[in-house]
Amino acid sequence: MINYLSSAMRTALCCVMLLSALATNAQKKPLFNVIAFYTAKADLAHISYVHEANRWLPQMAKKYNFVYDSTSNWSNLNAQFLAKYQVVLFLDTRPEDPQQRLAFEQYMKNGGAWMGFHFAAFALNKSAVPQNWDWYHEEFLGSGGYGSNTWRPTSAILRVELPKHPAVKGLPKTFKASPNEWYRWQNDLRKNPDINILLAIDSTSFPLGTGPKASEIWHSGYYPVAWSNKKYKMIYVNMGHNDMDYEHKYDNTNKTLSYTFDNEEQNKFIINSLLYLGKN
Repeated sequence: MINYLSSAMRTALCCVMLLSALATNAQKKPLFNVIAFYTAKADLAHISYVHEANRWLPQMAKKYNFVYDSTSNWSNLNAQFLAKYQVVLFLDTRPEDPQQRLAFEQYMKNGGAWMGFHFAAFALNKSAVPQNWDWYHEEFLGSGGYGSNTWRPTSAILRVELPKHPAVKGLPKTFKASPNEWYRWQNDLRKNPDINILLAIDSTSFPLGTGPKASEIWHSGYYPVAWSNKKYKMIYVNMGHNDMDYEHKYDNTNKTLSYTFDNEEQNKFIINSLLYLGKN
């Protein structure tokens, strides 16, 4: 049919087709690239969560048009490798090598973005993960070391603390989170002017935890579970510990009893956070 059109009409039609093809290619170009670091060696619940995250996040990358890569090789935490990525995730731990720590600090100070989950913020002296990285725990996260936790992993009602932040856009004022081991921190984040607390435990959650130790059940207090630091493009999320059949009540497989990403509101917060970090 195009052979019967005038030369001008053929030229115009070709231009339209070219512009359409360019627009399609532009739509397919990823918005940003994400690299997730993980270990998946300690604690059954953390391992379960990492495997779940590495199934769920690639699906979200396809849906929301970003690239998701993951690696357990922490030697990739260097300037050359990180230059390919706009967002870094720590799924279940932190780097221990001094050069890797320095590379990450420089990446963040140069405008990189980061999202960390659960154990990525853990530090406890006289443990396998001591508080020996002041920039990360005191300045960057602001939380200091680990204080205590609830047990068993249980759901909690979370309250939105900063409604205008893009990470909580579209979320209800309160929502029920997936079961998790909830952390208390040494530092009071409310006293840090650089920290924006995004989500906290709502008082309707108390008592939170089932024990068996009395200290593992919270009856009152203020507990932030997600926050950002105004000096950096970062968001920390306390979620990332699935409930497990530790006691073999069901069988001998240490089966997963709950899933972090089996929660619509919580997933919305995580996606909001990733898109906010990746696009800004």
